[in-house]
Amino acid sequence: MNATATRDQVESLVRSIIMNQLKGGPSNGDGRGAAAPPKVVVHISARHCHLTQADVDVLFGKGHQLTPMKRLYQDTDFAAEETVAVVGPRQRMIPGVRILGPCRKFSQVELAFTDAISLGIDVPVRLSGDIEDTPGCLLIGPKGSLVMPKGVIRAERHVHMGPKDAEYYGVKHLDRMNMKVESSCPSTLEGLLVRTHPDWKLEVHIDTDEANACDLSRASNVTLTKA
Repeated sequence: MNATATRDQVESLVRSIIMNQLKGGPSNGDGRGAAAPPKVVVHISARHCHLTQADVDVLFGKGHQLTPMKRLYQDTDFAAEETVAVVGPRQRMIPGVRILGPCRKFSQVELAFTDAISLGIDVPVRLSGDIEDTPGCLLIGPKGSLVMPKGVIRAERHVHMGPKDAEYYGVKHLDRMNMKVESSCPSTLEGLLVRTHPDWKLEVHIDTDEANACDLSRASNVTLTKA
């Protein structure tokens, strides 16, 4: 501010700084507040599967279309009304495994570690879609069954985000982040894989085993930081 600034200009600047502080935004010295941290949404990814249209045809009948039951947090995805039974090599079965839509170019079953143990499947931790050299299973639907030769994984913990959130955290696609969970079982989950897309909202996905281990359902706060 120069020496000839008027009283009105001084009062205007002071009001601007005070208003920023009242809104919770610290001043940058130029009357602008610092960027507020994004709201971190964490969802527990229960066992589910993704199917090709050809596999839907086998399990539910030729030409069957998945019926949306509810939209998921990412607007492009939905939980379908349809479910299947997953059978492992021990002939043990998990019924009612939800299908997520829309159909994909590959079929994949995502299980928690305890699910895989109960089915007798030695399941690897993989990024969704990375299904080469993974075990398979038997799927049973109301109209038929099919043997998946591969595609059973434990999904790697990950965080979805758009360009603005990536810029805020200083990360890019396939970088790693850590998530601190404040709860009765305080934990830090390391190595969350960053996945970016222009249409995605900020959302963390962990499986049921990870969520139970850190008592996520009763967490008071979660914080993301670059690894």
